[in-house]
This record gives sequence, structure tokens and C-alpha cells, in this order.
Amino acid sequence: MPAPLRRCAALALLLLLVAGSALAAEPRPFDARYRLEVAGWPSTTVEHRLSRDGTHWQSDMRAAIAVARGHERSRFIAGEAIRSLHYDSGYSLLGIGKAYELDREALARLPDRQTALFELSRRAVADDCDPTCRLRYLDHRGREERVDYRRLDRRTLELPAGRFEAVRVEVTEPDDPDRRMVFSFHPGVPGLLLAMEYHHDGERRSRLALTDLTLAAAGLASSPKGN
Repeated sequence: MPAPLRRCAALALLLLLVAGSALAAEPRPFDARYRLEVAGWPSTTVEHRLSRDGTHWQSDMRAAIAVARGHERSRFIAGEAIRSLHYDSGYSLLGIGKAYELDREALARLPDRQTALFELSRRAVADDCDPTCRLRYLDHRGREERVDYRRLDRRTLELPAGRFEAVRVEVTEPDDPDRRMVFSFHPGVPGLLLAMEYHHDGERRSRLALTDLTLAAAGLASSPKGN
């Protein structure tokens, strides 16, 4: 595969890897920016916004690497159970791209992957699986995907955006255990990813770290800079 096409395909994967709280916690709108470092590529910025529209929540994630760009947007209801309502995404290479969309009917059985990331952040606090739990969701084309996850020990992270307590989850694919991701979520803000590392064949291939955070209301149980 030509290098530009590999970059475009990898961008879709990175949006999945990047695109914590108890189940009773209320979501809070936020705007987050991250620095993404990928082995062999220049670092880039990833943007993630969680906003509210009436009774619905919307998760919007965007990234760009070299000549490739991508975005994903999901609309869902967050109650005791999470229900996906709509999903759309788009990826482009040198100005030529493709768009995808999943409607409410397609998402009736399983959530899209942006909603699944929000759900994982909530499960990170509530679930204590032995040995692992499983999360099922639909990819951007509507195909079912499965990942296994287990909670790791909590840690305090020193990030460019500040100092945060983090609940960590290790995620693996049942059919490819050599691919391993470690997600660090804020334990009090559902959906807020603090950091991520992606390992393959025992080597770290990429990492993501929070560089800037704006919350809709004050009172974070941490000390972010400038908030």
C-alpha cells in the first residue's frame, strides 16, 4: 500500500484509539485538545468536544496527519444505559475523501465507536472484571467489533494540561492480543480521555496526551492549568 494510503488508514484507526465516572455521574460538556505522537510521523493535534443539545449529547473528534484528515461525530442519550442515535464520519487524502453514516435503525443493537468510547470511560470506574470484560460496538461502516478490557491501578498523571488523577483501562482485541491500548480517563468527567498509549508486538507505537482543557463548569477534582 502506498505511504499516503497507509497514513489515511492509520488516521481512521487513531480516531478510534483516542476517538471515567460512576454510572450515576452526570456528563459535563468539555473541549479537549491533545498532542498525538506516532512512531515515524510528526506529532499532531487531536480535538475532542462533548456538547449537549437538549436531551442528547454529541461527541465530535477531529485529527489531521500530513495530507490526511478525519473526523467522527456521534449523537447519543446518556442515562443508566447509553443509546446511540446517529453517527457520521469522513476521511480525506489530498482532498479526496469518503463519508460514512449510521442512523438510529442501524445503531439500535450496538453503539457506534464514539459512543462506545464514552461508555468505556463509565465502565472504567464501575466494572472490576476477572479476568476481563467485553465491549461490543459498530465501526464506521456498521460492522460489529469486539474488544476486551480490564481495569488497571489508578495513577496521578502529569500532563501538559495539568495534574490529574486517572482511572486506567487496558484494552485488547480477542483475535490479536499483541495489539494493546491503555486508556486513562478522568474518574469524575464521563468521556474525558486524559491519555492513551498504543502498543503492538511489545513496542509502543503511539501515545496521546491532554494539552488543553475547557470545562463548561468549574469544580474538577484535579488541578488543570488555566481552568
